[in-house]
Amino acid sequence: IPTASSIPKEVGENYLSAFGKLGCTNLQVLDIRTIEDAEAVETLEAINEAKCVMFSGGDQSKITKFIGGTSLHSLLRDKIMNEEDFVIAGTSAGAMMMSEEMIAGGSATEALIKGNVSMRKGMGFVPQFIIDSHFVKRGRFGRLAEAVAIFPGLMAVGLSEDTGLIIKNGSEFQVIGSGMVILFDASRLSHNNQKKLKDGSVMSLFNLTTHILANGDRFNFEAKKLDVLPINEKYI
Repeated sequence: IPTASSIPKEVGENYLSAFGKLGCTNLQVLDIRTIEDAEAVETLEAINEAKCVMFSGGDQSKITKFIGGTSLHSLLRDKIMNEEDFVIAGTSAGAMMMSEEMIAGGSATEALIKGNVSMRKGMGFVPQFIIDSHFVKRGRFGRLAEAVAIFPGLMAVGLSEDTGLIIKNGSEFQVIGSGMVILFDASRLSHNNQKKLKDGSVMSLFNLTTHILANGDRFNFEAKKLDVLPINEKYI
């Protein structure tokens, strides 16, 4: 689903080619550009039969604008909850939109200045997290920190390029890829002045717990338990 993209036809063709090379044979692009597209019978029938749905990168707000709150949105949430063999995936904006509280924008050059980060309601497929992408390359530490300061009851995930999470059972994930995942846990903050400051003021946070995870590391986010890949000769 290339809804987030500004060049959906090209993106759709690229993914058909890429997944075809991986051996996938039953592929379809749903170019959803309007709410009416998301409500169309043929769209819902295609999703109902799907075993995997992937959202491309681009602008995550387009996904929430055209799909959020529609019958397609409800169907996707129902499949996630009730079909064990159903996978929903996303890259860049397609990953960020999975949050309940979604980062819609924010400049890395104005990090930790209140009001810099724009938050909107996401699709809620992974409600426990706020998700940011291109985290290291684009220097998004500050904007993710402000996002978790606004919603300290949630955990925040920063994804590097060529890095992702496999989330299972609604309670745990495993890191895959060549880069790192940054995990912010604000549950033990001893100071958070986000609510007291005026927009434009520099924020401060004390005792923000930070984890840096790599390929193979696992995290149970219900128990908040880390399982780090053991270091042995195989991985050296």
